[in-house]
Amino acid sequence: MNQQLQKATFAGGCFWCMVEPFEERPGIESVTSGYTGGHTANPTYMEVITESTGHREAVQIVYNPEIFPYERLLEIFWQQIDPTDANGQFADRGYSYTTAIYYHNEEQKQEAESSKERLQASGKFNKPIVTEVVRAETFYPAEDKHQDYHRKNSYHYKRYKKGSGRADFIKDHWSYQKNPVELKNRLTDIQYAVTQENGTERPFQNEYNDNEQKGIYVDIVSGEPLFSSEDKYDAGCGWPSFTKPIEKQQVNEHLDQSHGMIRTEVRSDKADSHLGHIFEDGPKAAGGLRYCINSAALKFIPVESMDEEGYGYLTHLFTAHNQD
Repeated sequence: MNQQLQKATFAGGCFWCMVEPFEERPGIESVTSGYTGGHTANPTYMEVITESTGHREAVQIVYNPEIFPYERLLEIFWQQIDPTDANGQFADRGYSYTTAIYYHNEEQKQEAESSKERLQASGKFNKPIVTEVVRAETFYPAEDKHQDYHRKNSYHYKRYKKGSGRADFIKDHWSYQKNPVELKNRLTDIQYAVTQENGTERPFQNEYNDNEQKGIYVDIVSGEPLFSSEDKYDAGCGWPSFTKPIEKQQVNEHLDQSHGMIRTEVRSDKADSHLGHIFEDGPKAAGGLRYCINSAALKFIPVESMDEEGYGYLTHLFTAHNQD
């Protein structure tokens, strides 16, 4: 393995649901479903879920910490689980479905313990955080049919994630809690109309269409990072246009049949802000997509202010290596 790459191992209940949140993010090389923490070598799925091996279902992530730091992995991990449940996760009960962070070095251990303490102190949960932080042990990849289950069996996966209670739990505990009165007072009229009422600002007469500064564009409502100036280009349409989001999980796509057209709407993940639309007339060399986004849905953070604003982990987007 490339010396720059590291491993992270998380147990979050059913491993089917712990792959999708991490995959296809910048710096993530692979996500493997498997078993760890027990006393049996090369266990099978049936042995693990019948609790004869002492293993938990887990995922092991190979990542580049210079691009995707361990702190971000921890943040994503917490947002997939019920960390107060000591007896399983959602519909899945038993030790093999309990949660744990398996650290691979002392730095990971310290970061995991600090992250757990911050979550407990945040008051987000009114019960103790019981997720264990333990030393990583041998990780055994699961059978092929369990790898990338969300892709191979997408319909069943979505039904399971919803039916188990996990999807609703994540939405209830981690989605941005909107306060319409606060938003009315904080946002300008056009920002509110665009993000909350699916409005559209005027082309060419908006804040960021001609912006050529280096930096990132975040959701004006929640501050969630969405797009990078490195992926911005002049599409001639009058609105900021990007070839891709920073991370695909940060935007959601929806069918839009308004105004007698069939389009693909783009909304932010956490705050569910209306952002704009996706079209298939973007630069072919960059994938062929054009994310046509309203300036009013965005706030620009210059690269020199990213550390101060809490987005320092994304400065890798602007290194000389990435600009070549």
